[in-house]
Formats: sequence, C-alpha cells, structure tokens
Amino acid sequence: MEKLTHQEEDVMLRVWKITPCYIKDIMATYEGEKPPYTTVASVVKNLQRKKYVKAKQYGNTYQYTPLIDQSEYKYDLMDHVMKNYFNNSFKGLVSYFAKEQKISPKELEDIAKMIDKGKE
Repeated sequence: MEKLTHQEEDVMLRVWKITPCYIKDIMATYEGEKPPYTTVASVVKNLQRKKYVKAKQYGNTYQYTPLIDQSEYKYDLMDHVMKNYFNNSFKGLVSYFAKEQKISPKELEDIAKMIDKGKE
C-alpha cells in the first residue's frame, strides 16, 4: 500500500465518512477556510492513481468510492509505525505514550484489562 501525504490522508478520511461522493461533497465537509476546488480534485486524482479510490463517471462529473477499507489503512499505518519507530514493540509504543503523558494510568489499566479479556 502506497503511503499517503498528509493532504491525501485528510481527503481520504473525508471520503470514508461520506462515500460514495463527488468533489463537491468533499468540499462541503470543510469548515472555515476551504482549500481550492482544484487542489481537492488533484488530491483525489492522486488517490485514484494510488488505488485508494475508484471513479465512476456520470456525465461530466465523477463519483468516488474507496477501494481500501479504513480499517485496512489504519492497520497498515500502525504496522509501519510499530516497525519503524518502536522496533515492533507494543510495550515500546505504550511506554512512549506513558512517558509523554499522552495516556493516563486509568487508560493503561483499561488496556491491561482488554488484553486479559482477550486471553480468555
């Protein structure tokens, strides 16, 4: 699976939420200042080239639907992070968030309970 840029990932998250969709539908999901229509259209074309979305033509416009499930992308992304930043160690990942105070002791306790429950 080809890696997405930040801009591509942002658009892809919007596509997953509103699929199937047109560029105008994606544009409608932006709050505040919107990127130019042509920028979003270019990003969607890149997503199509990378085989993240497929297009179906209706007259002069295209309807886009995901070719990759969001959970599949999430798994691949986390797998990449684990391998490249935490030496394939879940302990390293969790301890990183604990050291950075991004996870509370209560959340760590909940994770431990989920792991124990999964072993049953």
